[in-house]
Amino acid sequence: MAMPSSLLWAVDIFGRVYTLPTVGQYWELCKDAQLEFKRVSAVKQCCWGIACDHQVYTYVFSGDVPIRYQEETYENQRWNPVGGFCEKLLPSDRWQWSDVSGLKHQQLDSFTLPSPHWEWESDWYVDENIGGEPTEKGGWTYAIDFPSTYTKDKKWNSCVRRRRWIRYRRYKSRDVWAKIVSHDDPDRLPDPFNDISTGGWEITDEPPGRLSVWAVSLQGRVWYRENVCHHNPEGSTWSLISTPGEVAQISCGPYDLLWATLWEGQAIVREGIDRNNPQGISWSTVESPSSENGIMHVSVGVDVVWCVTKDRKVWFRRGVNSHNPCGTSWIEMVGEMMMVNVGLNNQVWGIGCDDRAIYFRQGVTPSELSGKMWKAIVCGRESDRSQTGSSTSLLSAGCFFTDDIQNHTNAIIQGDADTSSDTELSSIPTNFSSTPPVGAAASSTGSQAAGAPASVTVDPLDSDQEAPAASANNEKAHLESRKSTNPNPPAELQWTNIDLKEAHRHAVLSIGTFAETSSLSSLGMFSVGAEEQYGADEHPLWAWVSGGGCLVDLHSPLKWFAVPSGLSSSAQSLSLSITPAQTAAWRKQIFQQLSERTKRELENFRHYEQAVEQSVWVKTGMLQWWRNWKPHKWMDVRVALEQFTGSDGMRDSILFIYYMFHEEKKYIHVFLNEVTIIAEVLKEGKHSFALYTPERTKQRWPICLAATTEQEMHDWLSLLTMSCCESRRIQGPPSHQAIWSVSCKGDIFVSEPSPELEAGPQPMPCDQMFWRQVGGHLRLVECNNRGVVWGIGYDHTVWVYTGGYGGGFIQGLASSADNIYTQSDVKCVYIYENQRWNPVTGYSSRGLPTDRYMWSDASGLQECTKASTKPPSPQWSWVSDWYVDFSTSGGTDREGWQYAADFPASYHGHKTMKDFVRRRRWARKCKIVTNGPWLEVPPVTLWDISIIPSSDADDEESVALWAISDKGDVLCRLGVTQQNPAGTSWLHVGTDQPFISISVGAFFQVWAVARDGSAFYRGSVSPKKPAGDCWYHIPSPQKQKLKQVSVGRTSVFVLDKNGNLWYRQGITPSYPQGSAWDHVSNNIRKMSVGPLDQVWVIADKVQGSHGLSCGTVCHRTGVQPMEPKGLAWDYGIGGGWEHITVRGNASEAPRSSAPNACESPTEPMGSEGNGRRGKTEGSRTPLLVSERQEVDRNAVNC
Repeated sequence: MAMPSSLLWAVDIFGRVYTLPTVGQYWELCKDAQLEFKRVSAVKQCCWGIACDHQVYTYVFSGDVPIRYQEETYENQRWNPVGGFCEKLLPSDRWQWSDVSGLKHQQLDSFTLPSPHWEWESDWYVDENIGGEPTEKGGWTYAIDFPSTYTKDKKWNSCVRRRRWIRYRRYKSRDVWAKIVSHDDPDRLPDPFNDISTGGWEITDEPPGRLSVWAVSLQGRVWYRENVCHHNPEGSTWSLISTPGEVAQISCGPYDLLWATLWEGQAIVREGIDRNNPQGISWSTVESPSSENGIMHVSVGVDVVWCVTKDRKVWFRRGVNSHNPCGTSWIEMVGEMMMVNVGLNNQVWGIGCDDRAIYFRQGVTPSELSGKMWKAIVCGRESDRSQTGSSTSLLSAGCFFTDDIQNHTNAIIQGDADTSSDTELSSIPTNFSSTPPVGAAASSTGSQAAGAPASVTVDPLDSDQEAPAASANNEKAHLESRKSTNPNPPAELQWTNIDLKEAHRHAVLSIGTFAETSSLSSLGMFSVGAEEQYGADEHPLWAWVSGGGCLVDLHSPLKWFAVPSGLSSSAQSLSLSITPAQTAAWRKQIFQQLSERTKRELENFRHYEQAVEQSVWVKTGMLQWWRNWKPHKWMDVRVALEQFTGSDGMRDSILFIYYMFHEEKKYIHVFLNEVTIIAEVLKEGKHSFALYTPERTKQRWPICLAATTEQEMHDWLSLLTMSCCESRRIQGPPSHQAIWSVSCKGDIFVSEPSPELEAGPQPMPCDQMFWRQVGGHLRLVECNNRGVVWGIGYDHTVWVYTGGYGGGFIQGLASSADNIYTQSDVKCVYIYENQRWNPVTGYSSRGLPTDRYMWSDASGLQECTKASTKPPSPQWSWVSDWYVDFSTSGGTDREGWQYAADFPASYHGHKTMKDFVRRRRWARKCKIVTNGPWLEVPPVTLWDISIIPSSDADDEESVALWAISDKGDVLCRLGVTQQNPAGTSWLHVGTDQPFISISVGAFFQVWAVARDGSAFYRGSVSPKKPAGDCWYHIPSPQKQKLKQVSVGRTSVFVLDKNGNLWYRQGITPSYPQGSAWDHVSNNIRKMSVGPLDQVWVIADKVQGSHGLSCGTVCHRTGVQPMEPKGLAWDYGIGGGWEHITVRGNASEAPRSSAPNACESPTEPMGSEGNGRRGKTEGSRTPLLVSERQEVDRNAVNC
């Protein structure tokens, strides 16, 4: 099975392993059910378990991306005068076959598979690539001596040479329980295990894919599994960790939290766990919360610890964090459990002491980590679904309501106003007493606790929902067990809202109210078949639960607590019996009557003339305005939006901004039909937004307004956006030809292109294009002209466009009623810690007076401390603490520092004698939750994506879609059509190294860029052969590392890491790789080539008449078949833009016979002109800004 987004794992008392999806209602038996397990520990991508034979097994989900590992070895040769290069080396030389350092001897036949779970993907072959450049045939690289700098060219003094041999192995044991084979010395084999725990995948700045696996043996010793990571899911060896006593059980959190319990009843906490030492350093002891009863079981999360003592009491640990992993004190929680388990988001599950049912802790939030109450999970087994009977009423099962029960039942239903109709029956208490049921056989499994508290059913994730509490006498009563052991009981009793030990509240309805009454019969699932170990109407008895891979989203309710089927008729018996058909008929009748009445009333007014003009003040308010004159600052203004309707029915609006200038009242006004975009901007921490017109786009000086609150800003944004769309008669979803773009803030904008945009005697300037916002938050968007639109978030999550519009702050009529879904994204905020060296103290936070701030942003111009740095906007919330980022460009040392001679300079990851300053980057994750017309495409996370810009294709024809995963794997999506834009599955395309960019052209030309900056072309790609056959290495431009590629109909453009744009010459159908690179422009951040070979870019810096903009949309003009590189640039909206795609715009207009007719001689970019169009000699048009000019606080940027 493909890896679901989130699963809850559990083991029943017979050792069978089940999984429960967060979106499902049934327990599914694990595919590989041949083994019986004692315990399991799950994470998102896999699950580890201990079987009844005490052996360790791992279950790795199958996926579209294979698990591959690259083995490599080097063949070394030396030149001698007699035979030239040969295998005879000097005695002081390295081995003939060695690793990259030359110290380890490794021949080709010395490599073996680490376990039976691996297989070789291919035979050994030579890597003909060095630093992004292709080598000569044979793959040899030359140097003067070992070790040295190797080059691909043989010189007169090249005395040694080497070449790299590679071979891939693939992990094949997926979707099965794979036994962990031990390669240790038989005398040091670990003892049989009795507990296991996985976690640590988010240890501060851990490389992605690292996993910490801890185990406890029967003799009480603790073992750590080495080298468990994405490309080695089974790890390598077991390491013994010394402990202060014999350990009984262990628990590992997703970060650096690790607790274990001793046989004596204390807990021990591992300290010193970090990126460089995942095993930790030392143990600290924590005493049991009860002196009489020691700790029996412990479970940890991100920053919480729960435990169960030997008397089955549940305890919560206060004050736990990364700086104090031991916490401060224990709080007793109401309830008795066999065990508890903490999962993602600190959510908690437990197994009841009496009924062996699984309970979920409701109300766990970042502000209330202990939660509010326990609620039983009432899901049945997948095997029972086919045995489910039809909906059976309570009376047909031999049960009835007495008047007394009905009265109390109605009171409960009426008192629970927030209960939804589909779970209405869940609020009916069905296990009232231990009295045998009338007309039904009582199950012999379990008995009802006499003092069980009663409560009503609430929304599964509604942490604010009040529920009646247990009485003071019954507060510490046992969890209720069901008289009926039906796998899907119709109801369950719950705990109080806040069930801390100190909380005492009286119940609304006492248990005694329901005494001496008949209980309801068990209904729902009926098991058949003698092979079932549970009888009919019995729910599974659980022995273990693991939620380490279960992500409970607080924004979407779970279906675990509602009865799946079988009781709808009984619920209807308590209310009016109204069928959906009757409801539909009534709606239709009411609608017809309203339509007829409207016609009658309008008939009397048809002789009146239509009003010529209406003028109405739609909205007025007080805002702040970033004034035009110096000194530039915010000033209070009064804003009024006047909306009117003309005689032709066109509705237009004017925005007035009234301000005081030298005690004189003045105003400026903007016609909204001239506004080209309204965008939220980041300006000095205010809730601000900007209005652009064509003239202000040329000036690079928009109208910036700021509101007092975020809600007020969103109200203005929504109203102004809707008014602009009404003025231009734009409504509904974007067309298939739309141009999509993304701002630096992650906001998504679309523009409907004019047919005259790409060709014609007078092409429309792109600063007149109107952009409107679409809800959601993404890092990049790609599209084609058949309506297939995909996006990737900052957290690499993949989203597909649903066809809706609006979302986010755009509500009401400006947003579609359906196809809008919740969307979340996670990004990092970075700050830099800077230090300077001095002879006395070494590196310290005392810099020179001319130095940058010791805590600053990347430029060093803004002071940014941990305390003062806030999330990007109030919509964002922190989801982690500050941590050192080791993935900074240029490399870091073990502590994350980068060194340089001075600020600012080129930084490197090792200290030299000339380095007098150093810095390190700190990161903190924040999360946004919004909504928009986007649906998630799990489970693979992506870095880049490309959709074929097809022009004439059948609607049913498959759409070619290629992507790069966040780990650098190349993928091809299968089954993508206009009706199913999400596709069906991924097809992995093998590569020898990670890739970072990919693009597919209109005729299935697939080009890609590798992480080392080299370019590749994929041969023989076609609809019948979607993955092609092999990669061709294309030499990069001289001394340039590429970072992006885009392919149109016939043109291929690439972008290097220095911002230079290159065009590939010599591409023909018979020679699709082309012949040479031709430089086009510089100062480019991103680019997109469309189906007409049109070229659009995001320019890094553009100078206007009033200001500078960073991140500007620019259009290459003059692109013709005989002039594919174009002639000049047309400057559009900016700044603050990060991404654009024009791959959907395939609408052609008549082309001009004179390619230069559309260009007027204007000054080149970078001069103090109007800054819109520039043209220089030839086609090498630069996008330049003076390097000496600093981006000041007035620059329009990200």
